[in-house]
Amino acid sequence: MRIIILAAGKGTRLMPLTSDKPKCMVELNGKSLIEYQLDLFEKFNFSDINVVTGYLGEKIDLDAIKKFNNLHYDSTNMVATLFCASELFDGEDDILISYGDIVYNHKVLKAIEESSEKVNVVIDKDWRSYWEARMDDPLQDVETLKIGVNGNIIELGKKPNTYEDIQGQYIGLIKIRKDAVKQVKNYYYNLDQSAAYDGQTFDNMYMTSFLQMMADNILPLSPVYIEGGWIEVDEPTDLEFGHFLQP
Repeated sequence: MRIIILAAGKGTRLMPLTSDKPKCMVELNGKSLIEYQLDLFEKFNFSDINVVTGYLGEKIDLDAIKKFNNLHYDSTNMVATLFCASELFDGEDDILISYGDIVYNHKVLKAIEESSEKVNVVIDKDWRSYWEARMDDPLQDVETLKIGVNGNIIELGKKPNTYEDIQGQYIGLIKIRKDAVKQVKNYYYNLDQSAAYDGQTFDNMYMTSFLQMMADNILPLSPVYIEGGWIEVDEPTDLEFGHFLQP
């Protein structure tokens, strides 16, 4: 399996922790976020590790990774960052896409390793206990996720009106099977670059917007269900929740 870690963002909400380092190098209990991922990949014998850098990318100075650089990290978003590594979308291997600001445990990685659909998206069914620990009103932060009658994801990334709009939470971990990799790449490069996507320009497209368009137009999104075992680090207070990583 080929890994692509998206680590170009500045992490403005994490300031001052990101004043001298990229978001993925912020430490949780003495170890950087990206090192948690790399240590886990090593245990699974995943050796094809690629990181797309941007803000202070030179600070990501780690062994056994190949680096790509998003030169326009300050004016683009996740999808544009992903396709800075477009040469990896050659169909030679499955691709695991991981946000650089998340940490997850062995059970989460094993769940997506064992998933075998064309596009596999990790979904936390026990998201609510985690969000309620982090904030007073989870509805102000979480996004919709709806499952269709066929069991696939039919909506994600929208603003929910009620908790009934949320059948799980997308965590930022995706696997694309090698026989679908080129199709995903070609779909992206054939999109109208002058259009708006959920109110964003092509270069600032959200990953959830891209996944939604894939679900609507080319490939079903298969949910890979987990129940906790991960955290995301958006703000300094998120570093207080490392205990949610426990199996």
